[in-house]
Amino acid sequence: MAARPAAPVELGFAETAPAWRLRSEQFPSKVGGRPAWLGEAGLPGPAALSCPLCGRALAFLLQLYAPLPGRADAFHRGLFLFCCRAPPCCAGLRVFRNQLPRKNDFFSFDPPTEDPPPETEDSVRLQLKSGAHLCRVCGCLGPKTCSRCHRAHYCSKEHQTLDWKLGHKQLCAQSDNFSDTVPDHNFLFPEFEILIETEDEITPDIVEKEDLEIIGSMGEATEEELESMAKHESREDKIFQKFKTKIALEPEQILRYGRGIVPVWISGENIPQEKDIPDCPCGAKRIFEFQVMPQLLNHLKADRLGISVDWGVLAVFTCAESCRLGTDYIEEFVWKQDITDIP
Repeated sequence: MAARPAAPVELGFAETAPAWRLRSEQFPSKVGGRPAWLGEAGLPGPAALSCPLCGRALAFLLQLYAPLPGRADAFHRGLFLFCCRAPPCCAGLRVFRNQLPRKNDFFSFDPPTEDPPPETEDSVRLQLKSGAHLCRVCGCLGPKTCSRCHRAHYCSKEHQTLDWKLGHKQLCAQSDNFSDTVPDHNFLFPEFEILIETEDEITPDIVEKEDLEIIGSMGEATEEELESMAKHESREDKIFQKFKTKIALEPEQILRYGRGIVPVWISGENIPQEKDIPDCPCGAKRIFEFQVMPQLLNHLKADRLGISVDWGVLAVFTCAESCRLGTDYIEEFVWKQDITDIP
């Protein structure tokens, strides 16, 4: 795909943070927990947030706050990535974009405060200002209600059953408000804030030093042997070495952001061509915006059942025009490259 002029690459790192910093009004970039929705109307429903492969409810993986400078209609802009964590699938992915002008129905015109709120409790917000109710298990749109109490909302029968077993059965008949206290359903990923830093390019001196160390470790190789090795160096080797070089200075990076740049692939296999990236429904091309790195898997603790989510690179492509959609969430495109046959 044609790349735009080079832009600074921004790196994301997972850090623990107090719960209030990860709420919607703080416009967070974050991993796990429940989505901190941007626009509170037009949320994707259960059908949109079902796994395209197995049909089960997707789990929220991460969101990225990515406003577009100079675009009044994208003063606030968020990208929301979901994945399947239901064995044996653990493969389905979906990503959504939402954007708002600075003056909107959901957030203050002024920047959010840097001070923590006066309240100390970390209650779960399960009803939005728009009136929409959220699922007690996953925090996504919950159009279904408990037929007994009519107060607990869910995205699916599966999540209603899960909540029933973990305490709602006892709370259902109680008259007090139970919505602010939600048990751990073991469905959400661990929650982290994503801190963003600009990448410092690796200097040629460092790359040259790495190459010399590799050559030095070969011992007294003859010129013919070195030439033979060079001829047999595969495209796969080169791509993986480039990947390792890119992350060498910041090995803990979980995300790379750069709208319109070229992704850093981990393998020479399954790299998408332009024809593989569908156009936006508005008719515009989609361009690369960010990629999720395999290092994120270390933070997810997703292997409790022996089968877990896994990837080499998740590359997210979004509308080149970031078309205006009011308060709606529009589905964008994510490409999954697995770690296969890595040398």
